[in-house]
Amino acid sequence: MITTDFTIEQLLLTTTQAARALGVSRTTIYKLITKGELVPTHIGRSARISLAELHRLVARLDAANSRPTPGNSSATAHRGRQPSGQPSLFAVDDLSLDDDKPN
Repeated sequence: MITTDFTIEQLLLTTTQAARALGVSRTTIYKLITKGELVPTHIGRSARISLAELHRLVARLDAANSRPTPGNSSATAHRGRQPSGQPSLFAVDDLSLDDDKPN
């Protein structure tokens, strides 16, 4: 069972709590803030992350990961491979449906 040190009613989380909620390190939270992917709320000198902001980040990540770009699967993208220029195994661009029509 996963335990947390915050409640669902809590509106703002510390960076440590946000990291635990996402299952990442605190350093990753600060990198996301620096890149502008996670927008903190500042109270004095303290940075807090709203639950709504965490939900927005997860939604953006889900959307980005669920739509692979055409011609580039996520597996080849992670390996840094470039498309080979060879036709896809299931390419149907070359099929002509007009040949099936009677003349």
